[in-house]
Amino acid sequence: MKRDADSLLDTLSEVIAEGNDLEGLVRPLLELLESITGLGSTYLTTIDLERNIQTILFSHNRHELSIPEGLEVRWGDTLCKRALDEGRPFTEDVAGCWGDSEAARDLGISTYYSAPIRCADGELFGTLCGASASQVTVDERAYQILELFGHLIARQIDRERLIDRLRHENQDYAQQALQDPLTGLANRRALVRELTRALRSPGRSGGIMYVAVIDLDRFKEINDTYGHDAGDRFLIAIAQRLADGLRDTDFVARNGGDEFVVFSHGGTHDDADRSAAFAERLQGLTLGPFIINDQLIPYAGASVGVAPVHSAETSWEDAIARADAAMYEVKELRKRG
Repeated sequence: MKRDADSLLDTLSEVIAEGNDLEGLVRPLLELLESITGLGSTYLTTIDLERNIQTILFSHNRHELSIPEGLEVRWGDTLCKRALDEGRPFTEDVAGCWGDSEAARDLGISTYYSAPIRCADGELFGTLCGASASQVTVDERAYQILELFGHLIARQIDRERLIDRLRHENQDYAQQALQDPLTGLANRRALVRELTRALRSPGRSGGIMYVAVIDLDRFKEINDTYGHDAGDRFLIAIAQRLADGLRDTDFVARNGGDEFVVFSHGGTHDDADRSAAFAERLQGLTLGPFIINDQLIPYAGASVGVAPVHSAETSWEDAIARADAAMYEVKELRKRG
């Protein structure tokens, strides 16, 4: 051993404490491993069994031997696979043991040590290796340290994978909490959040926002006539039309049941023509016919009410209430007509 035990433990403690990610842990471990074993190159590999490729992920080299990061070799030709298959984790005579290995000959490896990196689920992630162009005698304790380092690296990989999985799950949960599960549109919670944010935005102070409530007239008849599955598919089709037909700056949400809400930023003053055009455009997006489950469903469109809102002085509740009242006026007019 080229380091005394106390010095090794002190250095290892520092490495573990400061290694915040895989690279931050592995690079100092490779340097430490080189100083312990005296080998010319220490490196961590990853293995892609589907592609039959082994890749050098991180490496630490001295001048006598250079194994570059990013190097890819056929897994079947590697010393790592032979070592695993034969249960021979180290040799000081690579040519004598595995002389037919092209990778070993190309890299000029004479002495070789390796330990598998296995994750908690048993997956073979890769190998932690030491190699030299000359014959180097490495004692049993040094190999035990290489195995220890391999375990530390495996635990770091497990930890990072767990963090990534939790992060993705949290993102999924957050998205689901703000997304209507049937239509994929924003749900009421997201609507309240985004409308509140838009009304309070400093850039919107004094401006006009058009808030629309869309109510699907005769939706119960569609459910009763064509079935609830067709009703669900009809809602999905309406949602898709709204999403596709609006501007990127508009916001659309399913407010629940057969009601949708859309808001759009306007100018600095109320424009009746713009409000009417917005309502007409939304109503046009809901016009049938629709082909649902291979059935043609005629549809005369939804009732759409639009309220111009002065964003600096309106709450989200008031904005939706005013648009809702405008929608009921339209609904009554359509019933009389």
